[in-house]
Amino acid sequence: MELISQVLAVEDTAQVLTKEPIIPFAILLVVILVVPVVFERLRLPGLVGLVLSGVVLGPYGWNIFQTESPVMSLLADIGLIYLMFVAGLEIDLEQFRRQKSQVFGFGCLSFSIPLVVGISIGRSFGFGWNEAVLVGSILASHTLLAYPLINRLGVINNEAVSTTIGATVLTNLGALLVFALCLAANTANLGFWQSIPLFNSLIIYTIIVLLGCNWAGKEFFRRSGDDEGNQFLFVLLSVFLAAVGTQLIGVEKIVGAFLAGLAVNEAVGEGPVKEKVVFVGSVLFIPIFFVHLGLLFNLPALFSSITTIQLTLLLVVGLIASKFIAAFGVKLLYHYNWQEMLTMWSLSLPQVGVTLAATLVAYQNKLLSLTVLNSAIALMLLTSTLGSLMSSRFAVGLTSAIGKEKPSITPPYTDSGKRDNIPFTIVVPVHNPQTQQYLIEMAALLARQANGRIIPLAIATATAHMDAPKLEISLERSERLLLKAMALSKVLGVEAEPLLRIDDAFAQGISRSAREQKANLILMGWGKRTGLRARLFGNVIDSVLWSSHCPVAVTRLVESPKKIQRILVPVENLMAPTLQPMQFAQMLAEANQAQVTVLNVCERRTSSSKIAWRRSQLSLLVSKLALANPPEIQIIAHENVAQAILQAARLYDLVVLPFVRNRTSPGGLAISDVTTQLARQLTCSIVMLGEPQRTQSTVLPAGVPGSTAVV
Repeated sequence: MELISQVLAVEDTAQVLTKEPIIPFAILLVVILVVPVVFERLRLPGLVGLVLSGVVLGPYGWNIFQTESPVMSLLADIGLIYLMFVAGLEIDLEQFRRQKSQVFGFGCLSFSIPLVVGISIGRSFGFGWNEAVLVGSILASHTLLAYPLINRLGVINNEAVSTTIGATVLTNLGALLVFALCLAANTANLGFWQSIPLFNSLIIYTIIVLLGCNWAGKEFFRRSGDDEGNQFLFVLLSVFLAAVGTQLIGVEKIVGAFLAGLAVNEAVGEGPVKEKVVFVGSVLFIPIFFVHLGLLFNLPALFSSITTIQLTLLLVVGLIASKFIAAFGVKLLYHYNWQEMLTMWSLSLPQVGVTLAATLVAYQNKLLSLTVLNSAIALMLLTSTLGSLMSSRFAVGLTSAIGKEKPSITPPYTDSGKRDNIPFTIVVPVHNPQTQQYLIEMAALLARQANGRIIPLAIATATAHMDAPKLEISLERSERLLLKAMALSKVLGVEAEPLLRIDDAFAQGISRSAREQKANLILMGWGKRTGLRARLFGNVIDSVLWSSHCPVAVTRLVESPKKIQRILVPVENLMAPTLQPMQFAQMLAEANQAQVTVLNVCERRTSSSKIAWRRSQLSLLVSKLALANPPEIQIIAHENVAQAILQAARLYDLVVLPFVRNRTSPGGLAISDVTTQLARQLTCSIVMLGEPQRTQSTVLPAGVPGSTAVV
């Protein structure tokens, strides 16, 4: 009897755990945290792992999650809206404007050819015209899933790549407009002529949203100043208002979310508000959407039905063929080489954001069957994996074309230049007494080498009353820090001008002071970046990096800078912008009589001829600096870039890293950053160099040998 009662108690506990919503939610968070990391280690897109996790945990697998769950459905709906909003927000409109002719040509071909192929496939399976056109629109868009890869390879500025990026605006917007018309016509049972007023209303609404939200966003951001909280809320409000507006005119809400992303694109820019908006979606809501999509994916039915297999194969083959024809047509029109054409083809293959959103909404509105939904999910899994792998293979070959382009280097300022009477100025914020000495030593080394000056800066945070006791205490502390900084500067023999500023916040105070002093460099100590609050609201370093007008060097010094003798500069992109970390390292090396090593990591299977080419490209870049003591060049073949750099760094005193701003894919899933991983695991001293957000000015001052300005 006792054994039976224990068994019953266990069963009751299991039932309680099953009914308790917090348990599935905890499992969901574990999936979102672990699965994408595992799949990215396997060099597969993280979203593929999330969809497959939904298949395993859903009603066609272990049956832990239910598609009818109200909480799950609500979070998935928010994720769907967020997905489309991020897809619009991440589109690079500058690329669209820069190459209008090429973008328009490839956008039209990449949209129209897959649209016709999709319609033909739908009609061959007996679909009605409305459903067949919808299938065509599903194939017409594309998702730049490989954007982080091509960004890391340094081929963003290649004309073919930037054309593909810009064409995303046309393909995604066109596919969504066709989808909206098909769904509205099906819901209202409209014929062709009855759909014309709806089409006109949709076009007018699109123009109103794009122009109205863009103007309102710029005005609000201008008037709100640095209030990131209100700016964040304004962006979210724009999304949901645009989504509600589309529903009022009889169009699906995902169209409004995408339009809102396009509309506030320029107003948000590449600032901290955009980073936080994307972070909220990519960490929680968008991954939940992909898991929820996996719950609907009936994998057994996909392989048990001949019709589903045939439809899936035809969709995959039709997409691959039509995108190839579009890329080949652009090759003939604009005389791209084969390597560029294949890269354009591979970048336009993945079908993620618009494809999945449109298919799911059409399925929920009973316009598409479960067979088409299963085929579309399978299409996404196959094309996202295939496209990423192909892009990693083809895009590497574009580096040679980039290397031959004219680097964005201008001659150094001469004695008659406009910076004649402005000494090289380094602003050094002092806040932590434990790191202050090494910071001042580093600034002194650089300033002496550049015949410049340092400005120790202390920020006292303002209060409502200027005679408040807290402000008095803060002022006294700041004055003590500045006195210590001045004493160190005097011992080190460098000109120093202390600056005490009262400001609302540390980051704004540092950025504003640097601008007022016409600083060439901001030298900061390392700060903590942990926890959810730091990711959501950022910290001082993040804000300074986003808002500064000049380069920012963030340091973590484990020993005195005067002891640094070997400096390592890892270079991922064989592009001119990598000169900035080299310049910084060389300045410090000349001050310390140290040696700089420039390191590039390539694929393990890279041929000896390609390694020799990389070495020649690095030598060419180094020669642009015209240094008296040029750095050593080292090439390592390794399958893991971060691990290779970590192993090499054991022999060095300092590693200079570029601050690489994370850009998520339009799917909304964050891609891991090599710089972030290195910053966590390196045990030697680190300098992370960040460039200004809008313009890229020089780190080196006038008069320093080899100084250049990157425009």
